[in-house]
Amino acid sequence: MTQTPTQQPQARAEFKIPATHPMVMVLGSGDALLRVIEEAFPAADIHVRGNEISATGEPAEVALIQRLFDQMMLVLRTGQPMTEDAVERSIAMLRANGNGANGEGAAETPADVLTQNILSNRGRTIRPKTLNQKRYVDAIDRNTIVFGIGPAGTGKTYLAMAKAVQALQSKQVDRIILTRPAVEAGERLGFLPGTLFDKIDPYLRPLYDALHDMMDPETIPRLMAAGTIEVAPLAYMRGRAQPVFTNVLTPDGWRPIGDLRVGDLVVGSDGEPTPVLGVYPQGEKDIYRVSAQDGSWTLCCAEHLWTVRTADDRRRDQPWRVLETKEMIGNLRAGHARRYELPLLTAPVEFPEREVPMDPYALGLLLGDGCMTGGTTPSFATEDPELALALGAALPGVSVRHKGGPDYVLNRVKTPGSVATRENPVTGALRALDLIGARPHSRFVPDDYRFNSSEVRLAVLQGLLDADGGPVTQADRTCRIQYSTTSIPLRDDVIALVQSLGGVAYTRRGAAQGREPGRARGREVHHRYDSHVIDIRLPEGIEPFRLARKREKYHEAGGGGRPVRFIDSIEPAGREEAVCIQVAAEDSLYVTQDYLLTHNTLNSAFVVLDEAQNTSTEQMKMFLTRLGFDSKIVVTGDVTQVDLPNGTKSGLRQVQDILQDVPDVHFSRLTSEDVVRHKLVGRIVDAYEQYDSRNDTRNGRGGQTGK
Repeated sequence: MTQTPTQQPQARAEFKIPATHPMVMVLGSGDALLRVIEEAFPAADIHVRGNEISATGEPAEVALIQRLFDQMMLVLRTGQPMTEDAVERSIAMLRANGNGANGEGAAETPADVLTQNILSNRGRTIRPKTLNQKRYVDAIDRNTIVFGIGPAGTGKTYLAMAKAVQALQSKQVDRIILTRPAVEAGERLGFLPGTLFDKIDPYLRPLYDALHDMMDPETIPRLMAAGTIEVAPLAYMRGRAQPVFTNVLTPDGWRPIGDLRVGDLVVGSDGEPTPVLGVYPQGEKDIYRVSAQDGSWTLCCAEHLWTVRTADDRRRDQPWRVLETKEMIGNLRAGHARRYELPLLTAPVEFPEREVPMDPYALGLLLGDGCMTGGTTPSFATEDPELALALGAALPGVSVRHKGGPDYVLNRVKTPGSVATRENPVTGALRALDLIGARPHSRFVPDDYRFNSSEVRLAVLQGLLDADGGPVTQADRTCRIQYSTTSIPLRDDVIALVQSLGGVAYTRRGAAQGREPGRARGREVHHRYDSHVIDIRLPEGIEPFRLARKREKYHEAGGGGRPVRFIDSIEPAGREEAVCIQVAAEDSLYVTQDYLLTHNTLNSAFVVLDEAQNTSTEQMKMFLTRLGFDSKIVVTGDVTQVDLPNGTKSGLRQVQDILQDVPDVHFSRLTSEDVVRHKLVGRIVDAYEQYDSRNDTRNGRGGQTGK
């Protein structure tokens, strides 16, 4: 007797679409969404009448269809439209959950995935499209280091960059760093033509393009110029840092280190320009104030590099050593002496020569002892007729007339036919330099002289020292130079002139209150302003004086000795946004604030390392150990597409075994089902995986092939 198969009981479900949702939004234009649903459930009978939908079929299938429309309603209520792709992915997620999916994210629904917005820009919203993508995005929120591993087209890098931009816009981080290992250039970018930007730009272009999808295009150059967004090859991500506002010396003067760009010129230890090869933002870091015994100081992070030597190093003719800031903290004294000597400029800084309206030596004399009110004929006071003669020789068209005592008047030389109202050349030059009306307590050295050739700067300094300075002899010691002024700007400018020539200068203040009055023309003159006394030491070969009596005394005492700088203290100075630079100088030194010589190099805020399968194991370790406080790292890659040279192990493959069980490190794995490009891409990925699997089985290998 033939037994007829038991027929499955049929179920029927009806659901009504709220009038607030037009049916075209539910069913799609031309019923496109409905056709996707019907193709996914061929055994079910789906009917639409008005705003009512009914489904008849196997109970499990009908229940799934009802859940699908419920999820679609939840998505539509957010104002987000449903697409054919979104419907297909929703069905796949519901089937996966219905087939006993468990573990991480088992309760997540299609609506949870499709309504999780990361970024919105110019009417476009970036969000995960698959369950694995959502879990990947959630993992980035929960963990400090996340690895996104999967085939091309799964959105690994794109979503990571979107999370980075979101973190920047919500002020969770201060900086974004996007990087790739430049394996196509073998990390040997120097062999490629063009500037560094020309060399790395094509390889990093996909990261730039993704940024333009996520941010207003006009803001990206500004953020990159400010160092808020950095795109750089992995090989250049090393480093130590200074706060972005720290001044660095360039051929045009001081510039904040945060304003520097690749290709800009800075000044090296030899006083010559050297190009910037890399600029690497480091996010917010703990900052320390490093001070020298001469009062100079600068700011840097704990890992910043310094070239130093000890007294033993110098005595034994040992080379200079390179130490991190943190290595010297608590170890700055050797007995009562300072331990670490800092290098000084090996030659005066050479700025481009600028035209100036007045001889630099004459300007130095007038800044010291000249009268430049503008209301009277310029004058000069000195007890040394030699200086009056030198001043007259340096000022063409001017006659230095002795008025009596120490006073000299600087008259314009009149020629036959000249206009009587023509301006005095000295007054005109001082007016051009914005020095007319400057009183002794408000004088300064104009930038055109401070940032001029070494000959011009030395001439200004000689004029100042001949007027208001002099040698100070000391028993059994070399001679030092002393200069005094009541002007704080002029004090700072004299120190800068000395430092730019390779010397050191110490300053102290003499309070006006309580000081014994001076005398002028037989009467007391009380001090109205504090006096600033500067003790100066210049390198051998730099002549501080032109005035014969001062020059002779200086040399008779043995000259000024060797200028030296020692680190005096290292103190915490809060937290600041920081950046490091790489320079081309052979010794890696560049001139920072107060003409201190320091090193360079990087860390992060929100860092995305793309194409990580092409990192070596050493590069991966270097990259991960650069993690800074309040920072986040996302590493993306496809372990089936390794382009490293033969014999080089992929750092991305190895790191999975090393860090799999480390807390706060998460590995998200995406598959061909998460490919969000053309549907054919997912099928191609599957086909290759099947091919590789067959070859592995045929060759007796159970694991992955490759490096």
